[in-house]
Amino acid sequence: MMLDVFEKIGRRALFCLDPETAHGLSIKALKAGLPVAKSPRYDERLRTTVAGITFDNPLGMAAGYDKNAEVPDALLALGFGFTEVGTLTPRPQEGNPKPRIFRLPEDRAVINRLGFNNGGHEAAEGRLAGRAWRAGIVGVNIGANKDSTDRIGDYELGVRRFASLAAYLTVNISSPNTPGLRDMQARASLKELLSRVVAVRDQATRSAERKVPIFLKIAPDLHEADLGDIAAEVMENGIEGVIVSNTTISRPLLKSAARGETGGLSGHPLFERSTIALARMRRLLGSHIALVGVGGVEDPDTALEKIRAGADLVQIYTGMVYAGPALPGKIVQGMSRYLDREGITAVSELRDSRMAFWADKPL
Repeated sequence: MMLDVFEKIGRRALFCLDPETAHGLSIKALKAGLPVAKSPRYDERLRTTVAGITFDNPLGMAAGYDKNAEVPDALLALGFGFTEVGTLTPRPQEGNPKPRIFRLPEDRAVINRLGFNNGGHEAAEGRLAGRAWRAGIVGVNIGANKDSTDRIGDYELGVRRFASLAAYLTVNISSPNTPGLRDMQARASLKELLSRVVAVRDQATRSAERKVPIFLKIAPDLHEADLGDIAAEVMENGIEGVIVSNTTISRPLLKSAARGETGGLSGHPLFERSTIALARMRRLLGSHIALVGVGGVEDPDTALEKIRAGADLVQIYTGMVYAGPALPGKIVQGMSRYLDREGITAVSELRDSRMAFWADKPL
């Protein structure tokens, strides 16, 4: 009870600050080990195995929060089954000019145009190497520098650097805030990108006991033909998973004052579009390739609906902006309560049960 009070007071205080300052303070609080939330009870029924990895539960922290791999273990302690750090680029970069994050409270949404601001590969590598002995699943999200003359080469560098340190690697070509990056989702570009990163992954892990899985993160602003091309290249190149999706450049009906800001929209308004794209990708890929559902997850119901639509795993970020650090625990506990009520023995039994419903909706 006292922790809930502190959480509410803390969240109110953070909302008095600009979003980027508030984000920085939340990272500092996690670094300091402050008791920001309580971990949920472990539930065997939530264990999920995909791409050769077993997750204690299917809920993860999306990339974008812990950009520089500063607090992965503190995030896992909140109840997440996994966390994803980054996006990391080979060289440090400042990102786009400030202000570049905007809360849309009436819409339970955020618009950002950060532009892959991060401290680069070297600094993150040192932090991840320092936690290599610890348990917990940490994925690494890699990207390209804005001014790179060889963007595919940047992704190859990321694979080489983090293949031995990551539970999985995410190739992020879906941010709307790096000019031209989403063009890499076109089939010819994607073919070259995926074939090259897979070759580097195979070379980097040749002597290891396992090949680190590669996930591809895509945008929600894709047409049916685009999804088909992506699915074909994912299968042809042996990519182990797809993350659906990043933020959207579309603008559904919004109420908040910042609704006209440029950048990617995340949060509640993204749920429907991203879930349709997720279900269509599941229909295209079949049952064996891992899918991670992201976009508008803010409670147990939305998390479970992503799984019904075809997700093996689910990620959140914007939901925590509004619900605070107790949200992962509440979602995981809510999943367990749902399984209790319905007499379900494994959360994976729900997967695809509403895939057709979502896949048949218009994008």
